[in-house]
Amino acid sequence: MRIKSALAVVATAALTTACGGGGGGESSSNEPVKIDFLSLAWQKESVAANKQLVEEWNKANPNIQVTYVQGSWDNVNDQLVTQFAGGTAPDVIHNDSPALAGFATDGYLLDLRDQLPAELKNDIPQSAWDTVTFDGGKGEQGVYGVPFLQESQVIIANKKLLDAAKVRIPTADAPWTWDEFSAAAKKMTEGDTYGVAWPMKSPVNKTLNLALNFGGTFFQAAGGKTTVKVGPEEREVLQRIHDQLYTDRSADPAALGQGTADPLPAFYKGKFALLPAGVYLRQQVAEQAPDGFEWVTLPGPKGTTAQQGAVSQTLSIAQDSEHPDEAMKFISFFLNGSNQAKLAKGDWLLPTSQKAAADPAITTEENGWDVATASAKNLVVAPFLKVNGFDEWKSKVATPVLQEYFANKITIDEVAKRLVEDGNKVLERYQR
Repeated sequence: MRIKSALAVVATAALTTACGGGGGGESSSNEPVKIDFLSLAWQKESVAANKQLVEEWNKANPNIQVTYVQGSWDNVNDQLVTQFAGGTAPDVIHNDSPALAGFATDGYLLDLRDQLPAELKNDIPQSAWDTVTFDGGKGEQGVYGVPFLQESQVIIANKKLLDAAKVRIPTADAPWTWDEFSAAAKKMTEGDTYGVAWPMKSPVNKTLNLALNFGGTFFQAAGGKTTVKVGPEEREVLQRIHDQLYTDRSADPAALGQGTADPLPAFYKGKFALLPAGVYLRQQVAEQAPDGFEWVTLPGPKGTTAQQGAVSQTLSIAQDSEHPDEAMKFISFFLNGSNQAKLAKGDWLLPTSQKAAADPAITTEENGWDVATASAKNLVVAPFLKVNGFDEWKSKVATPVLQEYFANKITIDEVAKRLVEDGNKVLERYQR
């Protein structure tokens, strides 16, 4: 029996009453195949785009009917653990790539290698497929989701302050080096105005993804074991941000304990000029900035490389789904080029589809779409995606350690010591 998603009480109550015809058992020739689609879309535009595509599919495919089930990023993985164990998981599951490794190892997700249509597979570059490729516990690599949206780090800038500083304006083809970025921030620091703000309430993903600018991976595998490493490459971005805060004093200390969007009111008031952030934050700026406030999107800085770590939003198929072929047909429609462009526009993120990336809607200069979309070429698989135990290392070790470092309470050597020693104790439990 295919009981519907338990992510929302109302949805659960309504759908459970209909579970008899919801995919549990064989459908009669007169009944359509019914598929549950768990969506984690949450922004208004994104939810509307998701629901519109489901409606289009259902109208065009009367024999395969998809039920849209609204989920939440806040509790999706805890809910899925319960649903997988109880055999009640949705057929099509929206998640992000870090969550797939554990579910794949536990045998809860279908290996899609033999399911993927050539057109879908070829439209998405290998670097994106790498984010969903894991050892599924059988000693070989499998593909456990279709990657469709990704996030890069850009810099959102106050155009008035940027122009007044007369610094070189970076472009997608010629981004600032980290040295240029630091110099620009120093030049824009004057009076009560800082050059840059680094919100570091949740510092781990931001700094680990940017660490790839200098080849920093933070993890290494040898002899079948994964351990933490913090060498010169890993230290580089951490030290540069720390220097902006305490040596150059070009970074606003008020932003340190804030979440990504929290500094925006101060940004609009000209308290600082540059805000490094995920591409999705452009939506809030576009919608909330006061009249007359001019802003631009700049590419992220470049170290020895412009590479950044990528995490993908994904669609997977439950291993226990009774209709995997139909589920894949729906996914192929949902994630074709034109539809990915709609989803990317709704979420203000980057599509993995090469066809979508060429869509005029997300290559326009308006709201920095041209810079954001161009940044996708620098995305590579985030090394921590492959680390079993990363979530615990992140929450129990890395987050408090990096918060202390950026608050200037410990040295970079202490950071390295604790990330490695305490981190390896965490990882060890996942490799026995």
